Amino acid sequence: MSRAALAVNGEGSGAGALPVDVAQRRLGQRREMLVLQALSYVLGDIVLWIYAYAGTVPLTIPVSFLLCAIGLTGLFAVLSEFGVGDRFEDHFLTTPQSASNIVVQLGFLLAAPEIGYIFLSVVFVIFGFASLRMTSREAIVLWALTGTAVAAIFLLLKTPVALPIATTAEWLAAAFSFFVTIGQCAYVGLFGSTMRKSLHQRTVELRSAYLRIEELAQTDELTGLPNRRSIVKMLDDEIARGKRGTPCAVAMIDIDWFKRINDSHGHPAGDEVLRTVAITVFANIRANDRFGRYGGEEFLLVLPDTPRDEAARIVERLRAMIAGLDWNVFAIDMAVTISAGIATLAPNDCSDAILARADRALYAAKAGGRNRIATDQS
Repeated sequence: MSRAALAVNGEGSGAGALPVDVAQRRLGQRREMLVLQALSYVLGDIVLWIYAYAGTVPLTIPVSFLLCAIGLTGLFAVLSEFGVGDRFEDHFLTTPQSASNIVVQLGFLLAAPEIGYIFLSVVFVIFGFASLRMTSREAIVLWALTGTAVAAIFLLLKTPVALPIATTAEWLAAAFSFFVTIGQCAYVGLFGSTMRKSLHQRTVELRSAYLRIEELAQTDELTGLPNRRSIVKMLDDEIARGKRGTPCAVAMIDIDWFKRINDSHGHPAGDEVLRTVAITVFANIRANDRFGRYGGEEFLLVLPDTPRDEAARIVERLRAMIAGLDWNVFAIDMAVTISAGIATLAPNDCSDAILARADRALYAAKAGGRNRIATDQS
């Protein structure tokens, strides 16, 4: 069983203190497993008492079996309550717990071979359940040790491992034993199915979280636009298309005197200005245009299939639109304008080259008095 599957049940590295909710969840899971283990021992002991009543085995067998069950389950219950397993990757202590239970069953197989089928069937159930939680290496080691122990016991036994059904009581015990074993096998199957469903659900949740993280990594938190990394990647894609002969223009847009806006009206007002400019531009560009926040108060507009003159008309329309908005809703006497520099794709251009030209054009617009656009003529 992979470590990913173990994680479905709250298992993981025990390094560091566990959060309270995780520790409580793990404790609840261990208690549930121990209750099921105790119930299995009780049902098995009932079968032994029936055989003792029939005279097939002495009374010491069911009494000893019950005492072993109480001792073993109690030991792991104490370890569980004190959180001893939390320091390990498998907080259920599956391997030592399974090995201990198998030792008990094989011990009673040796002590009462005349009803040995009971103990052998329980060994199979224990191993089947444990294999859902163990690693491949742990399963192989436990299988090798168990197989060796069973072979050794068979060699030591003077009497064959039997299934007595000579009397009505023995028949009843055998039937009840198989009924319990089939139920245990069914539980193992249902438990495995539940683990697979939980693992699938966790995988779906992780995939959804990964997609969300990936989306956030490409989105500017304040404006909701593509961030610098994302918009430059979009520009690279358009440059690749442009090298096949498709025109492309880039506009570097900057909010004029933005530091003054922050200083005079506060950073919350500055954030609203950024959001409003972003929404206004985004709502008034074409479907195939790409618009993102380049950094600070700068935005980048990528205009595919657009020559220089058309790009200038588009950006000029956006400039006039921003200047014409009523900014008094954010602060009295507030006025917001933008400046923009436009560059068009040249042969063998890369993103750095076209962005550098757009940036030079932007500085030319600012030097010319702001609230205007400039185009790179190179």
